[in-house]
Amino acid sequence: MRLKLDENLGMGTAELLRQAGRDVATVPEQGMRGSPDRALIEACQREGRCLVTLDLDFGNPFLFNPSDYAGIAVIRLPQRSTPDDLHDGVQTLIGAIQQESVEGNLWIVQRGRIRQYQPEEEAEDG
Repeated sequence: MRLKLDENLGMGTAELLRQAGRDVATVPEQGMRGSPDRALIEACQREGRCLVTLDLDFGNPFLFNPSDYAGIAVIRLPQRSTPDDLHDGVQTLIGAIQQESVEGNLWIVQRGRIRQYQPEEEAEDG
């Protein structure tokens, strides 16, 4: 699974994911700091990478339909978070992507759990 880390996640997060065997590109490494959200998600789409971010805007499926992308994983931290909270969230993500693919999905990652966005099924015409 190919990942792109948003600029709000540091090199420590990139290293954890690389140690877990993931192909990781970062926004800073690719010279995309300060890029608009739309430009970032379109780069992920072109590269076939799942976006990993702390930016809650990407958790809005009406702005960013997860089925259009290689996945979106939003790590949600407690209001008064510590580096350990981020570490635990990343470890939760690592465990989940070892079990299943995030491709085409929106995952909200919290310490020890993942909530997956489930779009409402459209009613079938009779």
